[in-house]
Amino acid sequence: MSDNRPVIAILGGTGDLGGGLAYRWTRAGYQVIIGSRTAEKAEAAAASLAVSGDAPAVRGMDNIAAAQACDIAVLTVPFANQKTTLEAVGERLRDKILVDVTVPLIPPKVARVQLPPEGSAGLAAQAILGEAVTVVSAFQNVGASHLREDHPVDCDVLVSGDKVAAREQVIALVEAAGMRGWHAGPLANSVAAEALTSVLIGINKRYRIDGAGIRITGTPGNPTGKTG
Repeated sequence: MSDNRPVIAILGGTGDLGGGLAYRWTRAGYQVIIGSRTAEKAEAAAASLAVSGDAPAVRGMDNIAAAQACDIAVLTVPFANQKTTLEAVGERLRDKILVDVTVPLIPPKVARVQLPPEGSAGLAAQAILGEAVTVVSAFQNVGASHLREDHPVDCDVLVSGDKVAAREQVIALVEAAGMRGWHAGPLANSVAAEALTSVLIGINKRYRIDGAGIRITGTPGNPTGKTG
């Protein structure tokens, strides 16, 4: 793009969360590709995203083609499909950032924290993809229903990853989507955000909240950029 903004591919992006993020980033002027197992399903999802004004048109492709065409990929598939999806697109993500939004929810007890043997879904993604791909974990605690609303989302986003520069790029995407992002340290810390998702699901059910989120309180000082 002329403004040097990255092209974003949302792999498995035909669901509520993927579609909501696509809507937000398209409104912010990013080129967005919806990926799915079949190009037809992706194209139908892309066509349903009606964004007014001069926003770029959303494209639909199969996941492999979307991964090839993007600068940054975002994975929004259910945990059960994480491994097979990443194995299919891994070579196309070489030297790119993969934003893993996966949460290890295991039905029927999705309000119970159940983390995978690797420690977190983010760490599992990194193990599958290898060191040629930079995995950053984010967006686990965002209520998908709020993303299609035309106002800022009342939720902060914890961004975990082993490379500070990659986290900075993802925080820029968080802000473009109308939220506030926070450096949350290395990828190993993704366990915290993933576990919080099950806690929030339980809170939503108990208190009848439509998409509870999190907020980091306090006023930031001058960040050193040297931590985590």
